[in-house]
Amino acid sequence: MDIKILGSGCNSCHKLEANTIEALTKLDIIAEIEKVTDFKDIMAYGVMKTPALVVDGKVITTGYVAKTKEIVKLLNKV
Repeated sequence: MDIKILGSGCNSCHKLEANTIEALTKLDIIAEIEKVTDFKDIMAYGVMKTPALVVDGKVITTGYVAKTKEIVKLLNKV
């Protein structure tokens, strides 16, 4: 599973990363999380608001910090 956190590295980005790690732990999934901070790379995903969560190349959340419970549901669908 390829997971990316898109954003400038702000507090919201760190919180989304922490929530994602917690969701992965609950689902017993081992995955590396890549932080994408370069604006050109973020724009390549069509993201206009950060933070954003990308799983296997698909943007699944953007513009807010998804809660752990929501991330678990979204990862189960992927």
